[in-house]
Amino acid sequence: MTPDSRDHDIVVFGASGFVGRLVAAHLAEHAPDGARIALAGRSREKVERARAELPLRGQDWPVLVADASDAASLATMAGAARVVVSTVGPYLRHGLPVVEACARAGTHYADLTGEVPFLRQAIDRYDDVARVSGARLVHCCGYDSIPSDLAMLTLHRRVEADGVGPLGHVLTVAQARGGVSGGTVASMRGIVELAARDASVRRLVADPFALSPDRAAEPDTPQPADFPGPSRLADGRWVAPSPMASVNTRVVRRSNALQGWAYGRELRYGEVAGVGRGVGGALGAFGLTAGMGLAAAAFAVPPARALLDRVLPDAGTGPDEETRRTGWFRMELRAVTAAGQRYEAVAAGPGDPGYAATAVMLGESALALALDGDRLPDAAGSLTPATGIGDVLVERLRDAGHRYSATLRRVQRYFGMQTCYPSGAGGMFAG
Repeated sequence: MTPDSRDHDIVVFGASGFVGRLVAAHLAEHAPDGARIALAGRSREKVERARAELPLRGQDWPVLVADASDAASLATMAGAARVVVSTVGPYLRHGLPVVEACARAGTHYADLTGEVPFLRQAIDRYDDVARVSGARLVHCCGYDSIPSDLAMLTLHRRVEADGVGPLGHVLTVAQARGGVSGGTVASMRGIVELAARDASVRRLVADPFALSPDRAAEPDTPQPADFPGPSRLADGRWVAPSPMASVNTRVVRRSNALQGWAYGRELRYGEVAGVGRGVGGALGAFGLTAGMGLAAAAFAVPPARALLDRVLPDAGTGPDEETRRTGWFRMELRAVTAAGQRYEAVAAGPGDPGYAATAVMLGESALALALDGDRLPDAAGSLTPATGIGDVLVERLRDAGHRYSATLRRVQRYFGMQTCYPSGAGGMFAG
């Protein structure tokens, strides 16, 4: 696919939706001169109204009509683009036809999904197709799961440069401030509903290697639980389950496997949410744990689900501009190598994680796929941000004001968590 063989470098599919408008605005402000960008959606009128609200550079971009339920329109859109950015979710409901169109057309693709069942279906159905066509299908290019995935890549690069061997244990402590994502709520609801009626889905979402390219080749190393009990780190900070652990951990493990387990054949990787210290931190950790458990249970019960629908945001909606502007995220990766050296990596950035920061992440992913082809990893198929875009995306996000760093740390007690792990794995991060 040569630069001039398609009409558009990037097509933003779902450009009239909440996140689609934010991504389009980021591209209008930051894409280089000469980048050929188009907007797409099922309603020309809605897309044109969204276009009229963009910064001046985006107000004359072409508009394409494409519908996730119309295979012919998706094939036309994919055939006209070097990269399709899809913000149309929930992806379990709308995503697979878009993935298929791009895989068959040899068109690079990026999305915002955090839905493990969708990812597994996309891998099983279209990884081989995309490998033949040369398409990079790069999933999870937002807060799910770029900070985790690229911070691990950054950590790996530092450990590799220091020559201290593979990583053994990594715990990510995530903190963030921002609004509630209607799209994330819709995705969580869809997965819970599907799992409630399908035992195979329940087994899939419980499998720590659910996204592995070769499940049989994965080691038997026990992995941290996705839903740990409240715990306190050695530094006194209380932590609780992270709402994103179930997808982020699996994306990191897929990245490791796709690179020949370069991070470590026996890597143990987990994520938790940092809450705070003292009595307030303890109360927050227990409250968050209980709240997540109750929400998951409520989604599985129709009467409770109807009640939640009244109070939770709808898909396609999001926080106001002030919330998006004042939000932030920070993820600290505490790592121990197989030889015992301790490292810390950080991924951090300004803006509401699910919207403002995510628009930057997805926008820069699209620009990298469209414009940095000669510097990208040699890969095709169903990929992660680390394996499909890699160090190029780290550089782009740093230039956009995000932080990715890794340093050697000289501390004696680093983790000190005993309750976050399944039977037989407790204490793996102690000491």
